Amino acid sequence: MQAFTTLTGIAAPLPKANVDTDQIIPARFLKSISRQGFGKNLFANFRYREDGSENPDFVLNQEPYRRAEILIAFENFGCGSSREHAPWALLDFGIRCVIAPDFADIFHNNCFKNGILPVRLPKEVCAQLMEDAKLGANARITVDLEREVVVRPNGEEIPFKVDPLRRHLLLNGLDDIGQTLQHAPAIDSFEAKQKASQPWLYA
Repeated sequence: MQAFTTLTGIAAPLPKANVDTDQIIPARFLKSISRQGFGKNLFANFRYREDGSENPDFVLNQEPYRRAEILIAFENFGCGSSREHAPWALLDFGIRCVIAPDFADIFHNNCFKNGILPVRLPKEVCAQLMEDAKLGANARITVDLEREVVVRPNGEEIPFKVDPLRRHLLLNGLDDIGQTLQHAPAIDSFEAKQKASQPWLYA
């Protein structure tokens, strides 16, 4: 998993509350367990018309937001079903951070497991950041996980808090498998001792 330390990038404003996982990645696209290839269908019902053409009014179809790495939304982002494909689609598109007043619990957990940083900030602060984001490519936002601050284009620093363990894991690019592999020497030592004392278990 790619580590998250500091990200400075284009932020896309999505002034919607209760954006559910079926809006993030519609169920009809859940045909693979690979984490790649979902980005083109991120927010498909918003991004595309019925004939398959792009909806020019949707933010991610506009410049410079086609290159957005940060998404700013309103309350209850990621609600609905527990599909892990939702953070997969965001990440495959290029989104590494979502800022919102709050998140659905399962989506929030899945973000950390996939290298996406979900940042909780008050609604009025999210509204300010959306106004910043509307300025386009010249108004880049910085998200510094090490210092736990969001830096606005005017230099103002907005503090946020992340669970210390999750912060450590994301800073070091450790998913569940990565955490386990940190203990590989101890696991190998245990297996070697067990194989010597109870060889029938390995027969």
